[in-house]
Amino acid sequence: MTDPPVPADPNRLHPVPGQPRVVLLRPLVTSPLIEVGEFTYYDDPDDPTAFETRNVLYHYGPERLVIGRFCALGEGVRFLMNGANHRMDGPSTFPFPIMGGSWADHADLLTGLPSRGDTVVGHDVWLGYRATVMPGVRVGNGAVVASGAVVVDDVPDYGVVGGNPARLLRHRHSPADIERLLELAWWDWPLDHLTRHIRTVMSGGVRDLEDAAPR
Repeated sequence: MTDPPVPADPNRLHPVPGQPRVVLLRPLVTSPLIEVGEFTYYDDPDDPTAFETRNVLYHYGPERLVIGRFCALGEGVRFLMNGANHRMDGPSTFPFPIMGGSWADHADLLTGLPSRGDTVVGHDVWLGYRATVMPGVRVGNGAVVASGAVVVDDVPDYGVVGGNPARLLRHRHSPADIERLLELAWWDWPLDHLTRHIRTVMSGGVRDLEDAAPR
């Protein structure tokens, strides 16, 4: 009798044997403002465990960073959060009140700055080496962000973007196939079922995925 397939462990900090540069983010993050789905990983030869402080910048709240399941984050990926904003409606953008002294009496000038809301990355997203995601952006499911891209606007589901500012280069699938892929949502399949159909998820067609979907 063949042993049943065994799923990977979503709570193992270093999932790749002998590769401490790769970490799963869900068991790593502690901030209540960051939510990460299972099996999303970050790869960095320096200190991947410092992701919250080195890769999520100016995160003073209340905006959240939400990243879905099964995402791949390349080395140096950065999320700039809304705390990086400065006033632009006056002669200067300099944040005088944070410097202290009597300048701090003008802290009201920094409150109520416009917010773009939460930053949301969907499921099965690949963020390339040193890509930067700006505040309030939504990166759709199945999207690919090229190395060095600066994402200033929303990325459609299964879109491929690159450049600074990032622009849509192409879609990975036809509109009909994208609609069906979103309906199938393989990233939500029970882990045991997904484990039995890894080859289909990685290399099959949309029809193959339909045939493999849970009934």
